[in-house]
Amino acid sequence: MTDAAKAGDSTNTRWWILAFVSILMFGNYYVYDSVGPLAEQLERELGFSDTEIGALNAIYSLPNIFLVLIGGLVVDRFGAARVTLWTTAICLAGAILTAWQGSFVTMAVGRLLFGIGAETMLVAVTVALGIWFARGGVAFAMALSLAIARGGSYVADLSPVWAGSVYDRGWQEPLILAAGFATLSMLFALIYWWVDKSSTPPEPLVKAPTVTEQVRWRDVVRFGRSFWYILALCVLFYSVIFPFRSTFAIKYFQHAHELSLESAALLNSYVFLAAIFATPLFGWIADKYGRRALSMVFGSLLLPLSFVGVVIGAGGLWLTTVLLGISFSLIPAVLWPSVVKLAAASRLGTAYGLLFMMQAAGMTVANLVAGWLNDISGAGADNPAGYTPMIIFFAGLALGAFFFAVALWRRETGPRSHGLELPGGATPVPIRELV
Repeated sequence: MTDAAKAGDSTNTRWWILAFVSILMFGNYYVYDSVGPLAEQLERELGFSDTEIGALNAIYSLPNIFLVLIGGLVVDRFGAARVTLWTTAICLAGAILTAWQGSFVTMAVGRLLFGIGAETMLVAVTVALGIWFARGGVAFAMALSLAIARGGSYVADLSPVWAGSVYDRGWQEPLILAAGFATLSMLFALIYWWVDKSSTPPEPLVKAPTVTEQVRWRDVVRFGRSFWYILALCVLFYSVIFPFRSTFAIKYFQHAHELSLESAALLNSYVFLAAIFATPLFGWIADKYGRRALSMVFGSLLLPLSFVGVVIGAGGLWLTTVLLGISFSLIPAVLWPSVVKLAAASRLGTAYGLLFMMQAAGMTVANLVAGWLNDISGAGADNPAGYTPMIIFFAGLALGAFFFAVALWRRETGPRSHGLELPGGATPVPIRELV
């Protein structure tokens, strides 16, 4: 086969792989967000407190504080496709266990198992896209993949509307439905693994040193300042968006703004509905025009403003949730693809593992803190003002994100820039400056 034919075959394959991993992530995101629409039902039918409800999502993130970095190293060692297959199987087992019975301990163990697989799976998928799209379009590819994945979150938020009869039969049926989506993910993980093992990805623009079998722990901390600013931004955004949107938002809208479950779920769905369209648009803009750090300044400014709107309400809540979605769209469209410019190809798994490890830590702490604040403040339908400390907590984290966005922008417009403000794909920066 000629070099041109190989290039054409590689180009076609990468789009198929993008489709397969996007669909498997669609199912995975549905499972993660299946708790939010059930929050009030778990409280009403099983007697769960807000701390326990928050713990169901916090415990998802808890193991990844320790394991996702190791998962990134495992991806570097065994390959993205193989690790994706393994971790998707773990996610399926966790989703089944969560739906097994109405014991908090059993559900928590199921969510723990699901979390062990899910975040490492996300590392593997992100690395796969970084490798297959390394010669161009990586921001658009990651953004499009996450847009499709967030369709799973959108469908989960709307599940009380399109699957109302399932919710009418009690708390268990919606979780069984979530396990069905986990089965869909498993199917496409198998397809992706089969296609990947018989294909060869394109050569990256940034050449890496020869990969060794040895895990080098010193690489974990050998990243530049721009990487650490990106890490801080990702942690703060995730600590705000997911604990609020995926755990407490629907319950908050029901109690603080007196909405029905269906109306609150529809309102919350606008976050990821906006992200579905905004994420690939921002990814395309980042590839074509650059200005990645400046985009984050804009996006992080929207975040605290959104929480002002959440409190005020006054008929504009839909706009507030849309702004949250637009702001959050910049993470997969701008920040995650930027890591490709800051880490050598052979260390992408380590870089993303570290990034997702810290995101998991932030989500764990934020979920527990938010639930604790609600409980000590007596938040509920009879006391909607009790949610105010939680909102202030999230708004404070959002202001911190704005600070780090400005710091990243100043760094990348200075003499030690990594080219984040420039258009195009990976920049051939010397390896000693990358790790």
